[in-house]
Amino acid sequence: MARPRSTLVSIEDTPFYHCMSKCIRFAWLTGVDKYTGKSYEHRRDWVESRILELAEVFAIDVAAYAVMSNHLHLVLRVDIFEANSWTDREVVEHWHQLFKGSDITQKFAQGEVIESCEVADLKHSIAQYRSRLSDISWFMRALNEPIARKANKEDGCTGRFWEGRFKSQALLDEAAVLACMAYVDLNPIRAKVANAPETSGFTSIQKRIKAAIKGEQPQALLSFVGNEQKEMVKGLMFSAKDYLQLVDETGRIIRADKRGAISPDSQKILNRLNIPQENWLKLTTEFSRLFKGPVGTVQELGVYCEHLERKRRQGAANCQRWLSSS
Repeated sequence: MARPRSTLVSIEDTPFYHCMSKCIRFAWLTGVDKYTGKSYEHRRDWVESRILELAEVFAIDVAAYAVMSNHLHLVLRVDIFEANSWTDREVVEHWHQLFKGSDITQKFAQGEVIESCEVADLKHSIAQYRSRLSDISWFMRALNEPIARKANKEDGCTGRFWEGRFKSQALLDEAAVLACMAYVDLNPIRAKVANAPETSGFTSIQKRIKAAIKGEQPQALLSFVGNEQKEMVKGLMFSAKDYLQLVDETGRIIRADKRGAISPDSQKILNRLNIPQENWLKLTTEFSRLFKGPVGTVQELGVYCEHLERKRRQGAANCQRWLSSS
């Protein structure tokens, strides 16, 4: 039986989560259906545009994504502090970018007078919207439902387009976040639909590389802030240059027709996180197979399960084997 989402998410332990949605009924999200020859490539833009739009609306940052032929991967960071910092008006404005809201919230957004008998309903709606705007389930719902409607309309059918639930797993430490991001960014290379990160269409790594050429970082994606930061700065605790180089070198190793190796510079990141090179290659090629639940050291996994009152530590053996020294 699938667990309620509330028993999988613990912001107290980590704001980072790996999410995956898969199409049902042999449906094609993007790419070319090898059975019919029909191309669905244009749907890639639907999905990527929606992901980046939601990153601007929700108090949830997108660290990595990959839009594949019949599924998509996301690495998300929940920002409770941002959601709580918004004024009531900002909360309503954010919500109305995606949903109609109620008559009362529409009046509030337009600056109209709110009657005393409406104040309680307005406060309830704002509290509800604030909570939803930092909720992964609502983020995935706002992503998947519009895509499903457009795809069903295009296919001339009704019914489910996605599997009933998206999959999510907590990433409990820096090593888990780094490995999962690289795993997601390298999806097209592993699937042999791209030769290099810069040619991996509709992925976060391609967007980051295009921005890096201009000496920038993509505004819609969670930024790299480096590992030298002492204060609590929102972002990924690696440098953009180090991450892009590490992913590029890992991709070259994964490809059988290219010679590749982890350079001393990239090895520094792995050394800092105590990830042996052989473990790194295993993590970035088989992450979803190795870990069906939360990912982190055994110690962090134990704390996470304790907070969620889970007796069984799912995946503890593989966490011990591949991340025990991290």
